[in-house]
Amino acid sequence: MSTISVPLNPKLEASLDNLIRSGFRDNKAAVMREALSRLAEEEAIQVVLRAEQEISQGKGLRGDLRDLMKKIK
Repeated sequence: MSTISVPLNPKLEASLDNLIRSGFRDNKAAVMREALSRLAEEEAIQVVLRAEQEISQGKGLRGDLRDLMKKIK
């Protein structure tokens, strides 16, 4: 597991602290891991929605299905 350092502006730092105080997660690292997981899931959903839109417009699927499945997992 790697560790990174990310500077946060005061507003983001306050949001992070509020999430911990509210019980969303136990610590800053857990909040950040959850945020990154949710961002990855959202990106996978957007990929699927774009593919559906291409299909509905008669463009068919383009790209590698294996790459698409990696994004969904």
